[in-house]
Amino acid sequence: MTLQTRFTFTLPRGYVDGSGTLHREGTMRLATARDELEPLRDPSVDGPDDPRLTVVVLARVIESLGSLELVTTHEVENLFAADLAFLQDFYGVINFGTQEEYEELLALQRDALAPIRQAPAAPAATAAPTDAVPGEPGVPATGDDQAGSAPAPQQPAVSASVTYARRTAVEEIPQDVR
Repeated sequence: MTLQTRFTFTLPRGYVDGSGTLHREGTMRLATARDELEPLRDPSVDGPDDPRLTVVVLARVIESLGSLELVTTHEVENLFAADLAFLQDFYGVINFGTQEEYEELLALQRDALAPIRQAPAAPAATAAPTDAVPGEPGVPATGDDQAGSAPAPQQPAVSASVTYARRTAVEEIPQDVR
């Protein structure tokens, strides 16, 4: 039996380096006790509640990111907020979660990987002639009987056991989720 100590990930947005190159694929290793203790000795970290602690810990356990040879606190600090939140969740799941939670996180990530893009401009609506009767051929129906006018069903924001895939802000992971 072997223990998996390295896990690949794909950032939701990706890190854009100084030359404009996008880096999305990476590898994170399991954290050691040293990975969590040593950053507390870092003079830039004020204590266990300092948000910078997360940055320093992540920089220690991210082994690769795209074509970058070294991932430092600089790269972690310059991640988009969604990517930082994802990496916090990923760290929590691979180090403290179950296999089921890991697979659920990956499944949620696959669903959310489609990048957000600006919607194309909708074509200008053509007005029906004023003497047209709604529902007649060539004239769209109006009112509640119009097919397809119902709003699309909303997906649940979270599943029963995983609440981290739809964060709205960077936040600490509660102990009971880890």
